[in-house]
Amino acid sequence: MSDFTIRLLLDDGKTVEFHGPADITKENTDAIVNAANSSLMGGGGVDGAIHRAGGPSILKECERIVAEIGRLPAGRAVITTGGRLPAKHVIHTVGPIYGDGRRGEAETLASCYRESIRVADDHAVKSLAFPSISTGAYLYPVMQAAKIAVTSVVKALASANHVTHVRFVLFDAATLQAYVTAAENLRHPKTASPYKIEKGPR
Repeated sequence: MSDFTIRLLLDDGKTVEFHGPADITKENTDAIVNAANSSLMGGGGVDGAIHRAGGPSILKECERIVAEIGRLPAGRAVITTGGRLPAKHVIHTVGPIYGDGRRGEAETLASCYRESIRVADDHAVKSLAFPSISTGAYLYPVMQAAKIAVTSVVKALASANHVTHVRFVLFDAATLQAYVTAAENLRHPKTASPYKIEKGPR
């Protein structure tokens, strides 16, 4: 996890890194986040890649969860094994399908990041890797999504007891640049920890 483009160093010692283009299934953080669909049965994009790389044990746990709670609502998160992945756990969250931006999409997307960190913290996860949730097939504009993602993660980390390191693992250069810009432009609210920016190796 030493390669990154930029890193936010928070005053409480926690860190947020931005890396890409990269494959989240190869991350060795304690957990990775899956941009799942509400059925939890796998799909395309990041979701399909995680299920393929992690093997059938992830799907088996997802089936058990669905049998207990039904389909996972957008903005919520659950945790399973990482199967054959380097990560020990996968946290599955369902992002919003973008419409016109006036149907609560921003709050639902923010909830994906908050809930993923909450679930990770409840399971004593220390390091967590996120993809860019909802910006693929769900069509969320990347610049808007990046701002929501970075702000939500910084705020959620401020109250986390176990999670100390978050890493955004972005699939392509354009998405990485959107997240780097969001991080560089971050104006943290009073509830968030102050930070400084460290540039990664070129």
